[in-house]
Amino acid sequence: MIALMIKIFGMRLFDEDMWELLFKFALDALLMLVLIRLIYYPIHRKKDYLFTYFLFNILIFFLCILLNNVKLSIGFAFGLFAIFGILRYRTEQISIKDMTYLFTVITLAVINALVSKKISIAELLFTDGMILLVTYSLEHLWLTRHEAMKQITYERIDLVRPERRADLIDDIRTRLGITVSRIEIGRIDLLRDTVQLRVFYYEDEQGFRSYNELPPDDGDD
Repeated sequence: MIALMIKIFGMRLFDEDMWELLFKFALDALLMLVLIRLIYYPIHRKKDYLFTYFLFNILIFFLCILLNNVKLSIGFAFGLFAIFGILRYRTEQISIKDMTYLFTVITLAVINALVSKKISIAELLFTDGMILLVTYSLEHLWLTRHEAMKQITYERIDLVRPERRADLIDDIRTRLGITVSRIEIGRIDLLRDTVQLRVFYYEDEQGFRSYNELPPDDGDD
Protein backbone atom coordinates (compact mmCIF):
# COMPACT_ATOMS: atom_id res chain seq x y z
CA MET A 1 0.00 0.00 0.00
CA ILE A 2 2.86 2.38 0.78
CA ALA A 3 4.39 1.75 -2.65
CA LEU A 4 1.05 2.61 -4.26
CA MET A 5 1.03 6.02 -2.55
CA ILE A 6 4.63 7.05 -3.25
CA LYS A 7 4.88 9.54 -6.08
CA ILE A 8 7.86 10.84 -8.04
CA PHE A 9 7.27 14.00 -10.11
CA GLY A 10 3.55 13.41 -9.65
CA MET A 11 3.68 9.85 -10.93
CA ARG A 12 2.96 6.87 -8.70
CA LEU A 13 5.88 4.53 -8.13
CA PHE A 14 3.70 1.46 -8.66
CA ASP A 15 0.15 0.87 -9.82
CA GLU A 16 -2.04 -2.20 -9.68
CA ASP A 17 -2.49 -1.90 -13.46
CA MET A 18 1.11 -3.08 -13.74
CA TRP A 19 -0.07 -6.68 -13.32
CA GLU A 20 -2.53 -6.21 -16.18
CA LEU A 21 0.28 -4.80 -18.32
CA LEU A 22 2.51 -7.78 -17.56
CA PHE A 23 -0.26 -10.23 -18.42
CA LYS A 24 -1.08 -8.51 -21.71
CA PHE A 25 2.57 -8.24 -22.71
CA ALA A 26 3.26 -11.88 -21.89
CA LEU A 27 0.27 -12.94 -23.98
CA ASP A 28 1.28 -10.69 -26.87
CA ALA A 29 4.89 -11.92 -26.77
CA LEU A 30 3.73 -15.55 -26.82
CA LEU A 31 1.49 -14.87 -29.81
CA MET A 32 4.34 -13.21 -31.67
CA LEU A 33 6.64 -16.13 -30.94
CA VAL A 34 4.11 -18.56 -32.42
CA LEU A 35 3.15 -16.36 -35.39
CA ILE A 36 6.57 -15.17 -36.53
CA ARG A 37 9.06 -17.73 -35.26
CA LEU A 38 6.99 -20.91 -35.64
CA ILE A 39 4.64 -20.10 -38.55
CA TYR A 40 6.31 -17.40 -40.67
CA TYR A 41 10.04 -18.05 -40.42
CA PRO A 42 10.18 -21.82 -41.16
CA ILE A 43 8.61 -21.12 -44.58
CA HIS A 44 9.92 -17.72 -45.65
CA ARG A 45 13.36 -17.71 -43.95
CA LYS A 46 13.70 -13.92 -43.90
CA LYS A 47 15.76 -13.09 -40.84
CA ASP A 48 15.60 -9.34 -41.38
CA TYR A 49 11.83 -9.47 -41.06
CA LEU A 50 12.09 -11.22 -37.69
CA PHE A 51 13.66 -8.06 -36.31
CA THR A 52 11.07 -5.86 -38.04
CA TYR A 53 7.99 -7.81 -36.97
CA PHE A 54 9.00 -8.32 -33.35
CA LEU A 55 10.07 -4.70 -32.86
CA PHE A 56 7.00 -3.36 -34.66
CA ASN A 57 4.76 -5.39 -32.41
CA ILE A 58 6.49 -4.37 -29.19
CA LEU A 59 6.61 -0.67 -30.07
CA ILE A 60 2.96 -0.53 -31.11
CA PHE A 61 1.89 -2.56 -28.07
CA PHE A 62 3.49 -0.19 -25.58
CA LEU A 63 2.45 2.86 -27.57
CA CYS A 64 -1.17 1.75 -27.49
CA ILE A 65 -1.31 0.61 -23.90
CA LEU A 66 0.40 3.66 -22.43
CA LEU A 67 -1.46 6.25 -24.50
CA ASN A 68 -4.71 4.42 -23.84
CA ASN A 69 -4.21 5.15 -20.14
CA VAL A 70 -4.64 8.86 -20.83
CA LYS A 71 -8.18 8.15 -22.06
CA LEU A 72 -7.70 8.75 -25.75
CA SER A 73 -10.63 7.70 -27.90
CA ILE A 74 -10.71 4.34 -29.67
CA GLY A 75 -10.17 6.30 -32.88
CA PHE A 76 -6.52 6.33 -31.86
CA ALA A 77 -6.26 2.66 -32.80
CA PHE A 78 -7.75 3.22 -36.24
CA GLY A 79 -5.50 6.23 -36.74
CA LEU A 80 -2.54 4.00 -36.00
CA PHE A 81 -3.69 1.57 -38.67
CA ALA A 82 -3.93 4.45 -41.14
CA ILE A 83 -0.40 5.61 -40.35
CA PHE A 84 1.17 2.22 -40.82
CA GLY A 85 -1.14 1.39 -43.70
CA ILE A 86 0.64 3.96 -45.88
CA LEU A 87 4.06 2.89 -44.64
CA ARG A 88 6.59 1.92 -47.30
CA TYR A 89 10.16 0.79 -46.94
CA ARG A 90 12.06 2.78 -49.55
CA THR A 91 15.04 0.43 -49.69
CA GLU A 92 13.17 -2.76 -50.52
CA GLN A 93 9.87 -3.77 -52.05
CA ILE A 94 7.68 -5.70 -49.62
CA SER A 95 5.60 -8.55 -50.99
CA ILE A 96 1.87 -8.72 -50.40
CA LYS A 97 2.28 -11.66 -48.03
CA ASP A 98 4.96 -9.93 -45.98
CA MET A 99 2.79 -6.83 -45.77
CA THR A 100 -0.11 -9.02 -44.61
CA TYR A 101 2.07 -10.39 -41.83
CA LEU A 102 2.94 -6.81 -40.91
CA PHE A 103 -0.75 -5.95 -40.57
CA THR A 104 -1.27 -9.11 -38.51
CA VAL A 105 1.55 -8.05 -36.19
CA ILE A 106 -0.03 -4.60 -35.79
CA THR A 107 -3.48 -6.12 -35.24
CA LEU A 108 -2.30 -8.41 -32.45
CA ALA A 109 -0.50 -5.55 -30.73
CA VAL A 110 -3.55 -3.26 -30.88
CA ILE A 111 -6.01 -5.97 -29.80
CA ASN A 112 -4.01 -7.09 -26.78
CA ALA A 113 -3.05 -3.58 -25.72
CA LEU A 114 -6.44 -1.87 -26.04
CA VAL A 115 -8.74 -4.70 -24.95
CA SER A 116 -11.05 -3.40 -22.23
CA LYS A 117 -12.12 -5.09 -19.04
CA LYS A 118 -15.55 -5.60 -20.60
CA ILE A 119 -13.98 -8.31 -22.77
CA SER A 120 -13.43 -11.61 -21.02
CA ILE A 121 -10.12 -13.44 -21.12
CA ALA A 122 -11.87 -16.29 -22.93
CA GLU A 123 -12.99 -13.93 -25.71
CA LEU A 124 -9.51 -12.47 -25.97
CA LEU A 125 -7.85 -15.88 -26.15
CA PHE A 126 -10.40 -17.04 -28.73
CA THR A 127 -9.71 -14.01 -30.94
CA ASP A 128 -5.93 -14.41 -30.71
CA GLY A 129 -6.17 -18.16 -31.22
CA MET A 130 -8.31 -17.82 -34.33
CA ILE A 131 -5.83 -15.41 -35.90
CA LEU A 132 -3.02 -17.90 -35.34
CA LEU A 133 -5.12 -20.87 -36.43
CA VAL A 134 -6.24 -19.28 -39.68
CA THR A 135 -2.70 -18.11 -40.47
CA TYR A 136 -1.26 -21.55 -39.79
CA SER A 137 -3.99 -23.26 -41.83
CA LEU A 138 -3.43 -21.02 -44.83
CA GLU A 139 0.34 -21.42 -44.73
CA HIS A 140 0.69 -25.12 -43.93
CA LEU A 141 -2.56 -26.82 -44.91
CA TRP A 142 -4.12 -24.93 -47.80
CA LEU A 143 -1.32 -22.99 -49.52
CA THR A 144 1.16 -25.87 -49.35
CA ARG A 145 3.13 -24.64 -52.37
CA HIS A 146 4.89 -21.35 -51.88
CA GLU A 147 5.46 -19.12 -54.87
CA ALA A 148 8.60 -16.99 -54.79
CA MET A 149 9.24 -13.92 -56.91
CA LYS A 150 12.22 -12.18 -58.49
CA GLN A 151 12.02 -8.68 -59.95
CA ILE A 152 14.42 -8.11 -62.83
CA THR A 153 15.22 -5.53 -65.48
CA TYR A 154 14.97 -7.24 -68.86
CA GLU A 155 16.48 -5.86 -72.06
CA ARG A 156 14.84 -8.07 -74.71
CA ILE A 157 11.78 -5.90 -75.06
CA ASP A 158 10.78 -7.67 -78.28
CA LEU A 159 9.78 -10.77 -76.29
CA VAL A 160 7.17 -9.05 -74.13
CA ARG A 161 4.55 -9.19 -76.87
CA PRO A 162 1.69 -11.61 -76.11
CA GLU A 163 2.42 -13.86 -79.11
CA ARG A 164 6.02 -14.35 -77.91
CA ARG A 165 5.21 -15.17 -74.28
CA ALA A 166 6.53 -18.74 -74.67
CA ASP A 167 9.86 -17.42 -75.99
CA LEU A 168 10.05 -14.98 -73.08
CA ILE A 169 9.54 -17.74 -70.51
CA ASP A 170 12.12 -19.96 -72.21
CA ASP A 171 14.69 -17.16 -72.21
CA ILE A 172 14.10 -16.34 -68.54
CA ARG A 173 14.34 -20.03 -67.67
CA THR A 174 17.66 -20.33 -69.49
CA ARG A 175 19.15 -17.21 -67.93
CA LEU A 176 18.02 -17.72 -64.34
CA GLY A 177 18.02 -21.50 -64.29
CA ILE A 178 14.57 -21.72 -62.72
CA THR A 179 11.26 -23.24 -63.73
CA VAL A 180 9.02 -20.22 -64.28
CA SER A 181 5.36 -20.47 -63.28
CA ARG A 182 4.26 -17.05 -64.53
CA ILE A 183 5.58 -13.62 -65.46
CA GLU A 184 4.09 -10.18 -64.86
CA ILE A 185 5.16 -7.29 -67.10
CA GLY A 186 5.72 -3.97 -65.37
CA ARG A 187 6.99 -0.59 -66.53
CA ILE A 188 8.39 -0.46 -70.05
CA ASP A 189 11.20 2.00 -70.79
CA LEU A 190 11.21 2.53 -74.56
CA LEU A 191 14.10 4.97 -74.30
CA ARG A 192 16.44 2.32 -72.86
CA ASP A 193 14.65 -0.66 -74.41
CA THR A 194 14.13 -2.31 -71.03
CA VAL A 195 11.15 -3.66 -69.14
CA GLN A 196 10.56 -4.48 -65.48
CA LEU A 197 9.52 -8.12 -65.01
CA ARG A 198 8.26 -9.98 -61.98
CA VAL A 199 9.20 -13.63 -62.37
CA PHE A 200 7.28 -16.12 -60.23
CA TYR A 201 8.38 -19.67 -59.50
CA TYR A 202 7.71 -22.47 -57.01
CA GLU A 203 10.69 -23.09 -54.78
CA ASP A 204 9.93 -26.80 -54.40
CA GLU A 205 10.39 -27.25 -58.17
CA GLN A 206 13.89 -25.79 -58.22
CA GLY A 207 17.12 -27.68 -57.85
CA PHE A 208 18.67 -25.09 -55.54
CA ARG A 209 18.06 -23.42 -52.23
CA SER A 210 17.24 -19.74 -52.10
CA TYR A 211 19.58 -17.25 -50.43
CA ASN A 212 17.40 -17.08 -47.33
CA GLU A 213 17.61 -20.86 -46.91
CA LEU A 214 21.41 -21.01 -46.99
CA PRO A 215 23.17 -21.61 -43.65
CA PRO A 216 24.98 -18.60 -42.18
CA ASP A 217 28.68 -18.22 -42.85
CA ASP A 218 30.56 -18.99 -39.67
CA GLY A 219 33.71 -17.31 -40.93
CA ASP A 220 35.95 -20.38 -40.45
CA ASP A 221 37.25 -20.44 -44.04
